[in-house]
Amino acid sequence: MVAIQCIDKTLVKYLHVCYNKMLKCIIYYYTLTEMYMDKFNEEKQKDLIIGRNAVTELIKSGREIDTLFVLRGERGGSVGKILGECREKGAVIKEVDRKKLDFMCGHSNHQGVAAVCAAHTYSTVEDIFAVAEDRGEPPFIVICDGIEDPHNLGAIIRTAEAAGVHGIIIPKRRSASLNYTVGKTSAGALEYMKVARVSNLASTLDDLKKRGVWIYGADMDGEDVRGMDLDGAAALVIGSEGDGMSRLVREKCDFIISLKMKGQINSLNASVAGGILMYEFMYKR
Repeated sequence: MVAIQCIDKTLVKYLHVCYNKMLKCIIYYYTLTEMYMDKFNEEKQKDLIIGRNAVTELIKSGREIDTLFVLRGERGGSVGKILGECREKGAVIKEVDRKKLDFMCGHSNHQGVAAVCAAHTYSTVEDIFAVAEDRGEPPFIVICDGIEDPHNLGAIIRTAEAAGVHGIIIPKRRSASLNYTVGKTSAGALEYMKVARVSNLASTLDDLKKRGVWIYGADMDGEDVRGMDLDGAAALVIGSEGDGMSRLVREKCDFIISLKMKGQINSLNASVAGGILMYEFMYKR
């Protein structure tokens, strides 16, 4: 009996120690998770304007609105007017459910609307050609087709500025916008780089070709870029990491180019591949 009681006490003590350790691990885990989510929400909200009155004043201020998030089905009160004015300004309108909007706004009282301010004013394609003309150089343009990761877009902008690119063109849909993360990742290059946002990339490529610009699409099945003449007016198309260039954009390209790979991995990060290709153009122009 005494032996059984000793075993029971030892077991209880052991279980108590295990319970305390497990409790500490759980508390530590949730503390880290909370810290991460606080940091995530802080980053998300740095360029987010929340609430109907705040968004209305933002519109009046004349600041560039990149994207307006609206609660799905919400049109009452001042929301309809906000929607109309944002459309006139060329902002992207996205309808989202309440759960997503609550999360984006850190569960603040958003009143069904939140706007993302652009970290920098968008330019036009004409502005890009004007930069090339001022420098006395043939236009060198980078086109991002489906680059949705803001870190990738920011890195591309940073390398483009260093490689002498005159401007970057992105689509309104299926693309990261000029938000806080893009500006931060570009390490200041966004302040010196013209970025134009267009509704239709394929149509824009047609317009570029009419102005004497050769279109080069980056794809792993393309021709080795090292053996190509890259002089003259050129636009380099960088597709998304998952799907590459869209079908219509690929069909508009005059040339499909690639980087020679020697390892087992057959592709590179979009911003890395784009950076190498930009320097190939820079050396040969």
